Amino acid sequence: MKSFAKIILCALLIASFTAKAQDEESKPELSISGSVDTYYRAVLSGGTNDATDGSSVAPSSSFANQTGFALGMANVVLGLEGEKSGFVADLVFGPRGTDAVFSSTTASSSIVNQLYAYWNVSDKVTLSIGNFNTFLGYEVISPTANYNYSTSYMFSYGPFSHSGLKADIALGDASLMLAVLNPTDATDFNPNGEYAFGAQFGYGGVYLNSIISDDFYQVDLTAGWDLTDAIYLGVNATKAKDSFTGAALYLQNSFSDAFSMGIRGEYFKDEGVGAIALDENVIDLTLSANYSVGALTIIPEFRIDLLSYDGYVDDNDGLDVTDPNNPFLINPTLSKSMSSFTLAAVYAF
Repeated sequence: MKSFAKIILCALLIASFTAKAQDEESKPELSISGSVDTYYRAVLSGGTNDATDGSSVAPSSSFANQTGFALGMANVVLGLEGEKSGFVADLVFGPRGTDAVFSSTTASSSIVNQLYAYWNVSDKVTLSIGNFNTFLGYEVISPTANYNYSTSYMFSYGPFSHSGLKADIALGDASLMLAVLNPTDATDFNPNGEYAFGAQFGYGGVYLNSIISDDFYQVDLTAGWDLTDAIYLGVNATKAKDSFTGAALYLQNSFSDAFSMGIRGEYFKDEGVGAIALDENVIDLTLSANYSVGALTIIPEFRIDLLSYDGYVDDNDGLDVTDPNNPFLINPTLSKSMSSFTLAAVYAF
């Protein structure tokens, strides 16, 4: 009997340890990921590397717009993915992060790039509530997900983030997203009690995106295809009411697992957003290379911006010194184009 009791006791202990191990295996684990990026940028023509005289130092698109050695951001993403629910807390530190969350109203929320929880209602439906990066446009805030280090005008003047409730619905080979949202980039609360409706329909690598409110709409198309094992083509076209219209092509070629080159060609017309002069346009041509060393990507990049008018201040013949504390430009030399070189380093973890 004692031997039998010992056998039973051992069996119970083994069962207990097995059950505990299974519970531990099924318990979701916290994941940590993110990136660090920094860069060097120099103006080659159409502006200067010294803005103390009021000359232009960068195009009016977002990020990568300083000269000399400059900082991007540190990005830390905490996530917990369970079978039925989870969350994402995406924190940003540095100039790129500060620019990305420009509408935050408190010091604590100014480092929150994304913060949302989700519930997998079924295999086909997921509900998310909180703050998440926009579903419009081809480019994103994190440099790890963009091929070019500098960003397009369409991305820069479209929405960065939304706060609200969204439903992601799987429809076989297609997908549908529906959302109720705060005003664009009002991420930590709703300032005026107004809401927007967002939608995305995807099929075969093509996504039709839209956001609509009482007095505004933006319709956006993004797509991407692998033309061959080495060549990729991306497309973005958008129209924002009384703001802007634009289109861009992204062509990339991989020469090896570690090295590739790509070009972005973008047309952007300002229809009231204030990126450039009203009813004028700009063409952005950006040639980038990506060289990977483990988790580090080195991005040398040449960019030229071609305005439809003389809008870049290349040099000044002098300053008005009647008020030395508030000088302004006189007799500036203007240019329609600006070219620049950037060398960026992006480390993903």
